[in-house]
Amino acid sequence: QVQLVESGGGLVQAGGSLRLSCAASGRTRRTALGWFRQAPGKEREFVARITWNDGIITFADSVKGRFFISRDNAKSTVYLQMKNLEVEDTAVYYCAATRSGVYYRSPDDYDYWGQGTQVTVSS
Repeated sequence: QVQLVESGGGLVQAGGSLRLSCAASGRTRRTALGWFRQAPGKEREFVARITWNDGIITFADSVKGRFFISRDNAKSTVYLQMKNLEVEDTAVYYCAATRSGVYYRSPDDYDYWGQGTQVTVSS
C-alpha cells in the first residue's frame, strides 16, 4: 500500500518554471514513481518516472529537455521540475506508483494514484 499526495501546482506564465512535489508513504520499496498529466477532454498521458531505489529516470519525448524528475529519499518525496513551460502543458498532474519493472508508460501500469494538482500555463 502506497499513499501519494501531490502539491506545487498553480498558475504560471509561458516560459516560466514550476516544481511539483509528490510525497509518498507506505511501502515504497521496489516501486517506481511516475508523473502523468491530463488536460480537459484528453486522455491521461505519461510524463516521467523514476525508480525509488536506484533513481533510474525515463521521460516522455514531449518533455525531454524541459522537465526533470528527482527524488529525496530522506523526505520520501519525488519532484517534477518543469521549465520553459508552454500553454500546452496545462493539465492536472498526477503522481502514481507502480511495482512493475517492465511497464510504466500506461496509466494501467500503476497501482496507486494521488489526487492530482492543477498546472495552468498562461500566454
